[in-house]
Amino acid sequence: MVAPIASQPGSLPHVTIAIPCLNEIAYIEQCLDDALGQDYPADRIEVIVADGGSADGTRGVLERQAGQVQRLSWLENPDRYQSAGLNAIIRAANGDVIVRFDVHCRYPKDYVRHCVEVMARTGAMNVGGAQRTVARTRFQRALRTALKSPLGIGGARYKRQGHEGYVDTVFLGAFDRHVFEVVGLYDPHAATNEDAELNQRIVESGGRIYLSGEIVAEYFPRDSLLALIRQYFRYGAGRARTLLKRRRLPRLSPAVPFLATLFGLLLLLFEPKAPLTWILFSIYAAVTLAEAIRHCARESWALIPIVWIIFPTLHLSHGLGFAYGLARYLWAPNWSLEPERLAPREIRH
Repeated sequence: MVAPIASQPGSLPHVTIAIPCLNEIAYIEQCLDDALGQDYPADRIEVIVADGGSADGTRGVLERQAGQVQRLSWLENPDRYQSAGLNAIIRAANGDVIVRFDVHCRYPKDYVRHCVEVMARTGAMNVGGAQRTVARTRFQRALRTALKSPLGIGGARYKRQGHEGYVDTVFLGAFDRHVFEVVGLYDPHAATNEDAELNQRIVESGGRIYLSGEIVAEYFPRDSLLALIRQYFRYGAGRARTLLKRRRLPRLSPAVPFLATLFGLLLLLFEPKAPLTWILFSIYAAVTLAEAIRHCARESWALIPIVWIIFPTLHLSHGLGFAYGLARYLWAPNWSLEPERLAPREIRH
């Protein structure tokens, strides 16, 4: 691969902030404020939003803001998926560096600047920071506490604050445009896990991904148990699709909830009264309770019951979603198609 645009001599690279959204009236204004309030030179940055057909007032905000700010624009995403919206933005982008924003996050003024600086310093094709979870509600506090545990985050290094170095994936990401010319755009048919699948292609092609402590974004997690179940079920299905498509996973951890769920269901189905079955379930309950107590001791004792419930919710939802994904995508069309590559263009300085 050639050297990243951000590391080549000359003036600062043009940057496009890419924001996919769908029905985000509670978060879209603060996200746009953060994007437009970056301390990166205003004449070298643009913000493009892809809306998947919002019906909650999000479009009204986009129309009003785009009418007031010249470097902000938005476009239609009829396919609704984040991946398809990101592809539409990348095709329309003037930027040589594409910085992905998630609407459910807050970004400091130096976010884009640090992304460009880290890309230039490391030579990575994608850079990002740790996912720092923040809370507005009691349930979000409990979920934030659960996600601090290895039982909540698995092996994902981008969820561990303080980690620095080359990794297999990062939260969100800032990409050299050349990435999409070499490995292709996001998988437009991926409902979830599109970021990890793209990063896997980057690594397989010889590119590098860097996780930096300088890049900080605060993430607002789901605020109810039902929303969390839906989210992790979709995550599991997306990771199963990635496994089928790429024929391997960068790490074993995404498959662990599925294997554990499958083993537990087999025990309940064929050996429901066996002592070993209840011993294993009791051990699981004791381990998750102990982990809930350990982490809630630093936060709030009152959160212990919620955190204890969250652990099996994460594991079971992800595991069942993974099983559903394996069954669905084996026979679904388009899951094995490789995304198209972005047409090359001359680098601007």
